[in-house]
Amino acid sequence: MAGFRIVEDDLTGPDIAALLRAHLDSMHEHSPPGSVHALDLHALRAPEITFWSIWDEDRLAGCGALKELEPDHGEIKSMRTVQSHLRRGVASQILSHMITVARERGYRRLSLETGSSAPFFPAHRLYEAFGFEPCGPYGDYEDEEFSQYYRLWL
Repeated sequence: MAGFRIVEDDLTGPDIAALLRAHLDSMHEHSPPGSVHALDLHALRAPEITFWSIWDEDRLAGCGALKELEPDHGEIKSMRTVQSHLRRGVASQILSHMITVARERGYRRLSLETGSSAPFFPAHRLYEAFGFEPCGPYGDYEDEEFSQYYRLWL
């Protein structure tokens, strides 16, 4: 995987804007109205969110964000891999990076929400491979059949 690099991103580049638009479109395609919890470009600029992009030389390969919910609790947001880079380790690298940062920040727990239907099964496998366990809703989320919640104790 030579050539991959992760950078803290200011969300101003056209490539990242296009990837996040595609991410939101996909979430709306595979989730019923009211069950999409993905953040748009503006929401990802909130001060409690750190956003990273991952690059294959000069090509955007994916992204991910870490939101601080509480001083000891973070949430994984906006994980996405560019179609051309699927199954090349991009998601594993960005998730590993965010877990490392969460530990450095002193978080005791990481949580995330994802879809519960078949298009989200690859994400479930990824999170479970990193030790995330299914759990109930957290924060402002409510229990709904189209969401799957995970947590990782750090």
